[in-house]
Amino acid sequence: MRAESGGVRLYEPAAPPGAALGPFWHVAGAHTFFAGPLRYNAAHQHGAPVYLAGLYGPFRIRVQGQDWIRCRTALVPAGLLHELDVDGAPLGVLYLEPGATGPEALVPLLRGTTESGGALLGTAGEVAPLRALWEARDAARWAGDALSDLTAFSGRRGARPRDARILRVVASLTLRPDPGRSAAQLARAVGLSDSRLQHLFTREVGVPFRRYRAWARMRRAIEAVVAGANFTAAAHAAGFADQAHFAHDFRRTFGAPASNSLLDLRR
Repeated sequence: MRAESGGVRLYEPAAPPGAALGPFWHVAGAHTFFAGPLRYNAAHQHGAPVYLAGLYGPFRIRVQGQDWIRCRTALVPAGLLHELDVDGAPLGVLYLEPGATGPEALVPLLRGTTESGGALLGTAGEVAPLRALWEARDAARWAGDALSDLTAFSGRRGARPRDARILRVVASLTLRPDPGRSAAQLARAVGLSDSRLQHLFTREVGVPFRRYRAWARMRRAIEAVVAGANFTAAAHAAGFADQAHFAHDFRRTFGAPASNSLLDLRR
């Protein structure tokens, strides 16, 4: 099959050579990345924009209950309801956290785009860098640099001024995402009223404060699992009441059980 991305390969295999590899997660800084085989993810919403790439071929996506569409790449904004049908093939999934660049930094990664329900779908795009992370058994050592390189150039092209106060709130939530930290408390810390913070937060981040706080907590739990914690320990580390609450929120966030992508991880 001829490669559809701007990567170095002229041709790509019809089946993934890393089929025996376990799922791979990288959670650090501005990036959350997953690569691994998926089947069906029910309707779900994320707290950060996400770039999706079929690592060896196209996948199907349905946005906000519209018709299923077959594509090779997709950009789904934060908070947008969507479903995925990957039929067991590996998918590369890159989330971009709020910071100096916004979701505009992901747009140049797609090629041959059309719009569907607020998502951007591509017939091709940057697939090779994500496929390389999936295939490499030592990907954990260099994933951070590779993902930073991937978004750095496009990020500069899409850069716009960001509200420093909101970025401080986001950074604070990243460090301590527990649900006891209210918008009112963080608003006072950056010199804003609660209502003003809520308005600016949604404008800058793309989702309301509470939804992003839940995403930050989920991200912390995944980070703990990647570091070697079991589901119970990871749930407590991220401020969930117990493993059951973590499992429920994971399914709601990703549209599939945690066991589908958080067991037998590569580290």
